[in-house]
Amino acid sequence: MFDPSEPFTLQRGGVTLSGRRCGVGKPLLMLHGHPQTHAMWHRIAPILAKKFSLFMFDLRGYGDSDRPQSEPDHLAYSKREMSLDALAVMHHFGVEKFQVLAHDRGARVAHRLALDHPHAVERMILLDIAPTLAMYRQASDGFARAYWHWFFLIQPPPLPEALIDSDPIRYLRSVMGRRHGGLSIFQSEALAEYERCIARPGSARGICEDYRAAATIDLVHDRADQEAGRRVLSPLRILWGLHGAVGQNFDVLGLWREVASQVDGHALPCGHYIAEEAPELLLAECHDFFET
Repeated sequence: MFDPSEPFTLQRGGVTLSGRRCGVGKPLLMLHGHPQTHAMWHRIAPILAKKFSLFMFDLRGYGDSDRPQSEPDHLAYSKREMSLDALAVMHHFGVEKFQVLAHDRGARVAHRLALDHPHAVERMILLDIAPTLAMYRQASDGFARAYWHWFFLIQPPPLPEALIDSDPIRYLRSVMGRRHGGLSIFQSEALAEYERCIARPGSARGICEDYRAAATIDLVHDRADQEAGRRVLSPLRILWGLHGAVGQNFDVLGLWREVASQVDGHALPCGHYIAEEAPELLLAECHDFFET
């Protein structure tokens, strides 16, 4: 799906990170969401690679990256730790400053990356999320029903892991297929890749720990930033799906303006999986917003 491109692996703190790089031009880091892998960029990467050097990798817990064990504080899967993974990937290739395109869980990593390492992040496009702290504070009945997995995955182990491990592909298809457009929006090769990776040992643990961290240690970090008045300083564009639960349940742009200094954005006529549902529209946004 990414020919021509160069696969890579590297280690950070004993955790192997797996990804792919391609293209020429200014560096662009691309971070995927749940329950996917970096394969989610397959419809836009070949076009972006004509103007940007792309760096795509699987977050810890996902894809072909490691699924490390975690302690009760869930720190190993905090967005702070994942943002250090992202920084390590870029430093591995000698890149100190870069732009970011990120979706879903990857966008939460990117948010933390921009807060903790503002010198590194030049510009960001984040796809179909509102800030984590605000989403938990303002969770409504409609949001809870649409994003049931947020509350299922954070339950104490081993129950969520056991239920997912009993049929991981059924879990993936249930989460992805219940959203706008169903499973028909996904290219068969990409869907097969998501299914292959979620069936890898430890995937259920990695996914649950990602979400447990979001509901615990990540909120601690977010509150500390809020109390200290720290904001995202790099230019930020927020795009969300008109038919997705985030835009239907939250004032997306308003919430981002509370935590970032330079924000614009709007809804696109699609659901949650923007890069696969509306690749042409996303490409237009990238070419308009990112510097070449």
